[in-house]
Amino acid sequence: MGKVRGTVGSAGNKAIRTVSWLLIAVVALVLGVATAFEIRGALEREREFRAAPTCASVPVKASGCLWPQEFTVRKADTHRGERNASPEAELLLPSGQPWKVTFPRTDPVVSEMEPDDKVVGLIWHGQVVEVRDADGQRQQTSSGPVGRPEDRLGGALACMSIGLTALVGGLWPLFAPGKRRHATAAAVVRWHGVGMGGAAILTLWAQAANDWPLWAIPAIWGPLALLILASMVAFAIAALRGDFDDDAPRPAGTPGTAAAVDRPTGRGSKGARERSPLIRDDVGL
Repeated sequence: MGKVRGTVGSAGNKAIRTVSWLLIAVVALVLGVATAFEIRGALEREREFRAAPTCASVPVKASGCLWPQEFTVRKADTHRGERNASPEAELLLPSGQPWKVTFPRTDPVVSEMEPDDKVVGLIWHGQVVEVRDADGQRQQTSSGPVGRPEDRLGGALACMSIGLTALVGGLWPLFAPGKRRHATAAAVVRWHGVGMGGAAILTLWAQAANDWPLWAIPAIWGPLALLILASMVAFAIAALRGDFDDDAPRPAGTPGTAAAVDRPTGRGSKGARERSPLIRDDVGL
């Protein structure tokens, strides 16, 4: 009865694991496709921002020209260590009207902000898209268009690589039920996909930290993805060959163990008979 329960429990765990990976695959693919469709729009918005002229006078409504507006910092909070909380600052116009802005990261400007500091906010389409401090350091706000295409591309590469491999690795065991080697190969595919997604995120981080152009992301991630893909194929083939099978010795009493006991003597049953008088003498002692 216990063996039956263990078998049923193992089958249930495998089913849950398969469904989980398939759900991950669907969510990642949907996010990847949606993010990929946003790349073109992000590129166009960034080009529009870079080509925008400076406003001739203070804009009275949201405009496509750029207006540098002086602000006084009322307060700033980086929210370090807090989940789902972006760095933010409250800026005051010369009239005293507050203007709250958020940032995607803390450096280099918002982390140095102190109350009563003077900063310049660049207004575009009615939003503060960039903040410049007294030392000339610039930082994009959460509304800033610069860097958005790179974010979208890196996110799409990460989601698509994880989604495709999770889909293949999730469906594979369904077409080969009960085959242990195929299940191992499917796991190899899934986890290598996670590695490719992680490589995309690390590439995006390196690109943003060094201010590299957009094409640097596929140029760096492409060779890394090919290496991971080659590793995935090699490990999957090894799994199908049985290189990862458990070769641990079987417990005593299972078929084949008796021959293994006599094998080191090189004399078979005769060696066992020759040892038996010695065993009796030891007992007599």
